[in-house]
Amino acid sequence: MGPRTELKLEHAMLSDVGRVRKGNEDACGADAKAGLFVVCDGMGGAAAGEVASHLAVETFLKEFIARKASKRRASPAQLLDEAVASANKAILAKARSSRELRGMGTTLVSILLQPGEEGHETPFEAWIAHAGDSRCYRLRDGKLQRMTEDHSLVEEQVRAGLMTAEEAEFSPVRNVITRAVGSHPELETEIRCEDALPGDLYLLCSDGLIRDLSDNDLARHLRAAGSDLELVCRSMIGEANVMGGGDNITCLLVRIAL
Repeated sequence: MGPRTELKLEHAMLSDVGRVRKGNEDACGADAKAGLFVVCDGMGGAAAGEVASHLAVETFLKEFIARKASKRRASPAQLLDEAVASANKAILAKARSSRELRGMGTTLVSILLQPGEEGHETPFEAWIAHAGDSRCYRLRDGKLQRMTEDHSLVEEQVRAGLMTAEEAEFSPVRNVITRAVGSHPELETEIRCEDALPGDLYLLCSDGLIRDLSDNDLARHLRAAGSDLELVCRSMIGEANVMGGGDNITCLLVRIAL
C-alpha cells in the first residue's frame, strides 16, 4: 500500500446582510488546520439571533479543538456531537442572563474533513453535522449533491407525503425549523460520514442563499469555480441579492485540493 495522500484544503467564506434585513444574524467560521468549517443562522428578537449564531460558531470550534486534544481516542462523531452540545449549553446560559436574549437559537451546519483510515477505499472522510435548515452541498465531477436534509416543518411534511416540494417552496411556514441549537436543553444533532475525494468542493450555506437560488443555480456557480473561491462566494451572494436578497446570505466553500 502506498503512502497516505496529504489532505490540502482551500476555503473561502463570506456573509452578507441581504437587501431586506437590517442586521446580519448569520455567522461562519473555520479552523482550516483542523479541517473544520461551520455556518450558523441565528434567530430571536432584536440582536439575539446575531448573538446566538456568533456564540455557537465560537463555542463549537473552540470545544471541538479542546476535546480533540484531550480525548485522543474519541471518534469524530463523538467530538462533533459534544461540540454542538457545548454550543447548545452556552446559548441557553446566555439567554438566561438577559430578558432580551430569551428564546434565541441558531441553526448549525458543519463539515470536518480529515484523512481516511488506513486501507479505506477513498483517501479522505467528510463528517457532516447539522441541526436546522442550513445546508451542505457537494460538487463532485460536475454533479451537485445535497448532503443534508432540512430539520424544518415543510421538509418533514414533504418526506411524509403531505406536501409536494413545490408547495413547500411557497408555504407560509417554510421558515419554521424543528431543531435548533439553543432552543432546548437536549438537542439531537444529525451526524453522518461520507467518503471524500481530491477535487470535491463543498458548500455550507444559510437558507438565505437557497431562498433565491435553485440547486441548478448553485451547481452553475460551483462548476465555474477556479482558484479564487472567494470570487465564487461573491458571485453567488451577488446573484441572490439580485433575485431579491430577502434574508441574510452566507456561503462557505471548501475544496480538497488535487
